[in-house]
Amino acid sequence: MSLRQFEYALAVAEAGSVTAAAERLHVAQPSVSQQIRGLERELGVELFARTPTGLVPTVVGRAFLREAQVAVSASRRARATARAGAEELVGELVVVVQMGFGARQLPRALSALRRRFPRLEVTVFEEPSSAELDRLCRRGVVDLALMAACERSPADAHHLGDEDFVVVLGAGHPRLAADRVELRELEGEPWVRFDRASALDGVLTNVLRDSGPAPATAARVSQTATAVRWAANGLGVTLVPASAVPHGHEHFARPVSPAVSQPVIAVVRHNPGPAETALLDLLREENWSGSASPTAPSPVS
Repeated sequence: MSLRQFEYALAVAEAGSVTAAAERLHVAQPSVSQQIRGLERELGVELFARTPTGLVPTVVGRAFLREAQVAVSASRRARATARAGAEELVGELVVVVQMGFGARQLPRALSALRRRFPRLEVTVFEEPSSAELDRLCRRGVVDLALMAACERSPADAHHLGDEDFVVVLGAGHPRLAADRVELRELEGEPWVRFDRASALDGVLTNVLRDSGPAPATAARVSQTATAVRWAANGLGVTLVPASAVPHGHEHFARPVSPAVSQPVIAVVRHNPGPAETALLDLLREENWSGSASPTAPSPVS
């Protein structure tokens, strides 16, 4: 087995067909087919089911692909580390973010990282479930993660600051006249909420637990920007991290009382390479506290 075969199998799983995978990999279609058949022969299992709509990983195939992704990611990190000594950092950096966190800070840090290492490829995705995010970190498929809580040791987890939450109100809402909104004043309001498995919906549930009846749900959405826009248009009120409020909608947002915040923890993989270390340093320089000047937080203790 070879890393090339792993990469081809992962491409086929993502693209859904050999033809699409070959186009993505910039290789001939017969080459991809040959590598997949050879891999299945060597393993003695069928990795993909051939269906009328394309290739679908089998149960065994899905288990194999998870481990293949770990191996490919490790190989890319090893190549990047080897070239870093020549100040030619290349390869892929995988970053996962708890949905709504660092919406302003992370893009600035990544932009600075790309200016420093223009050949570095960065993949970023948001994960609504904190449990799934923690699982990804433990499996070693993520180079750096931003989350509210983790089970990692202080050497891997770094407290960057705290993410303040704000309530977003519709245009003309009477509470917009206040500098701060008392949560008890929102009793009876309909809420634009997030998916039930989302960490953000858990924050809202915990905040309103002692405020009377369960919040009325006007709608459930999967993205913070959608929640803000729908709330601003009067569908209901919503609670989001302050940094997640899209530009142009800040005047619909108000701090809440009692204050709601969550810690922002950066978790790096074990034995981090130069890319992860550089990104962590850049994130430390960002302002996570809402104050005028950035601070340099210390690791979690």
